[in-house]
Amino acid sequence: MSEPLLLIAYLIPLSIIFGYCLMQASLIITHFKYKAPTPSENQEEWPLVTIQLPLYNEQYVAERLVDAILSIEYPKGKLQIQLLDDSTDKTTEILQKKAREYADLGFDIELVRRPERTGFKAGALKYGLPMAKGEFIAIFDADFIPQKDFLLKSIPLFQDSRTGVVQTRWEHINEDYSLLTKLQAFGLDAHFFIEQPGRAAGQHFINFNGTAGVWRKETIEDAGGWSPDTLTEDLDLSYRAQLKGWKFQYLRELPSPAELPVSLPAIKSQQYRWMKGGAECFVKNARKVFKANHLSLSTKLHGYYHLLNSSIFLSVVVLALASIPLVLNTNTFSKYHRIVNLTTLFQVNWLILGSFYWLAFRRKNPDFWLFAKRFFMFLVFMMGLSLHNTIAVIEGYLGRKTPFVRTPKFNVVNKNDSWRGNVYSIKKIGLLTWIEALISLLFAAMLLIDFQKNLFGMMPFHFMVFLGYGLVVFYTVKHALQS
Repeated sequence: MSEPLLLIAYLIPLSIIFGYCLMQASLIITHFKYKAPTPSENQEEWPLVTIQLPLYNEQYVAERLVDAILSIEYPKGKLQIQLLDDSTDKTTEILQKKAREYADLGFDIELVRRPERTGFKAGALKYGLPMAKGEFIAIFDADFIPQKDFLLKSIPLFQDSRTGVVQTRWEHINEDYSLLTKLQAFGLDAHFFIEQPGRAAGQHFINFNGTAGVWRKETIEDAGGWSPDTLTEDLDLSYRAQLKGWKFQYLRELPSPAELPVSLPAIKSQQYRWMKGGAECFVKNARKVFKANHLSLSTKLHGYYHLLNSSIFLSVVVLALASIPLVLNTNTFSKYHRIVNLTTLFQVNWLILGSFYWLAFRRKNPDFWLFAKRFFMFLVFMMGLSLHNTIAVIEGYLGRKTPFVRTPKFNVVNKNDSWRGNVYSIKKIGLLTWIEALISLLFAAMLLIDFQKNLFGMMPFHFMVFLGYGLVVFYTVKHALQS
């Protein structure tokens, strides 16, 4: 590769990451303007609500979920529960028992089984919708434990007839279980404390997060219903609904507790679905966003980058790979030193990202030094997942269809809880893990070359890539063997 092309290959992903950080900076500013949505008046009459629980092989958490749902405070005569069960194991037996138990107590609860599992989660939600009696549809995944006042606080926010969704904030019941759960919580908290409030306050697109939210049934139908043509049916329907003019409310003040995945193979499964689904939604909806005349330029740009979020990992991979020939061919540094020196401006990325995550972290813990350590490890961990996530993104852009792979649930909350022997554990160590191991070794070698050539500015980035891939390989192998 010629020197100019080599430099361009390095600068393009760096510029894309910079653009992403500028969007995050905008959300930091607007999140300060966020105000909790409040109903305009007291709720005089409670509407009929259907709670949909899509389940597929959830024997460890199914009973916990149903018990939590039936503990929600709401007029019994105005509440319908749909257990949308596609299970092929003893989860169905557990749900049948719980359905009979609560039906005997006077609850309107039904186990819904469809002939075949077409369309996965989106297909289950779509199948149950015609049977839903409620004006509003609350949805919870199997790993959630909603608070008793969930409906009492969310339903009154629908008094505006154009409000189509109320989304609540995720909380984490097992955040302190391990380093991996702490890092997941660190990233998710920034989304729910800063990003979602920033989008809501800026009147930009926000998304229903697939669970712990309530839809107006009319909104789902008006937007075209649930569609299985992407792996993130929640993001897809969110954009289609908002393009139709429906308003989304974000309620940061109402936490919805849930369990985080505790094994790296489970995290990879979840990340693959989120990353690929995001890319699929970009292909499906980005053009519609830019053609929407009723949207401001700012909202269009935020929507564009929102749909492109998963592509940040593609930029990280390209940046890492492009840095290798750049280091090996040091003539590029001297020949184009003025351009290379300009890349120091991109160091502002660290300031923006640091502020983004610090503002979320301090809401739960004001210890800055703990934050600094957690922020560093989070960036390292995300770099380690970058190749895995990049493959998912590329598949999404190319339109390669793959099944919806559920994230295994373990019912692991406390540090002394064990998930050994869990029947849903992912035991296979695939080829990708060994490729990740080779990449870790490659960047260990790059650190030596950096040192020999006095390219100390490259060393922090190469060290983070080396450590990130090493950690991902370590935990993947460890958890696969534990399974």
